[in-house]
Amino acid sequence: MRELTYVEATVEALDSAMARDPSIFVVGEGIGERGGNFNTTVGLFAKYGPERLCDTPISERGFVGMCAGAAMTGTRPVVDFMFFDFILDAFGELVNQIAKMQYMSSGRLKMPILLRGAIGIGHSAATHHSGSYYPIFAHLPGFRVVVPATPSDAKGLFATALQSEDPVLFLEHKSLLFNRGEVPEGDYAIPFGEARTAREGSDCTLVAIGSMVDKSLTACEKLAEEGISAEVIDPRTIAPLDIETILASVHRTGRLLIVDETFQPCGVGAEIAAQVIDQGFDDLDAPIRRLNGAHVPTPYSPTLEEAITPEPADIEQSIRDLLAE
Repeated sequence: MRELTYVEATVEALDSAMARDPSIFVVGEGIGERGGNFNTTVGLFAKYGPERLCDTPISERGFVGMCAGAAMTGTRPVVDFMFFDFILDAFGELVNQIAKMQYMSSGRLKMPILLRGAIGIGHSAATHHSGSYYPIFAHLPGFRVVVPATPSDAKGLFATALQSEDPVLFLEHKSLLFNRGEVPEGDYAIPFGEARTAREGSDCTLVAIGSMVDKSLTACEKLAEEGISAEVIDPRTIAPLDIETILASVHRTGRLLIVDETFQPCGVGAEIAAQVIDQGFDDLDAPIRRLNGAHVPTPYSPTLEEAITPEPADIEQSIRDLLAE
């Protein structure tokens, strides 16, 4: 199987969908001839022109509102925020219009809009360009929230997002964008709400989100040399969340560690822990543990970035502590 980067995989999915469906268009800052700050639309401007690859001014609330209206008319807008932090300038349009429109219209109006952007800590992007925010959007009814960890998943989930009648937030961690991996040729779609078992194991379950998947696998490989067998579950989508796969894993292992770069208070890990306790309490042989990034603004310094982010050594120690319970 050929290898592509994470970004190349999403470009392939977007190109194929745009070729089939003339209602798809992309808006964002620098996504036209330049091909996007992270190459998310590279090569597409020459094929589809300025009407379908529309460079915008720095006016997030304006072009998000415009795309909400366009989606209600039957088109499929793709909004490329470059850094996902910029979506916050359009929060009113997102929460009061995009998330609620299908309900307010009794289903008569659909909202097939895809909102994408780079998330996460790294590369000295500092506090205005390092947010993830998926716990906020998973809390709000109406959104689908997607956080792929591999190039093949990125392509398949992006294809699903481009077919959705609901608003989809597609969040791409900066540290993953140029990772290479095997990607099937041709069109395929991965359904929302189906987690992936990234590694099988019997001693404990790790639920790892986004960039934490690779770091967790690195930690588990090292522990395997000592005979410790850890299972790694990649949810792939936060909303909908595949709690059944997580519960099935905990049933086999009896222990659960949730690894997430975002803040611990009111985070996705808290929701997963609550559901596992509610539905799988009798399977637990130890308290559920969470490993998160520090609850602080993101610093600029690479040394400080590393200090506030879970790293493989932190995950390894957390697994050891969990097994010692």
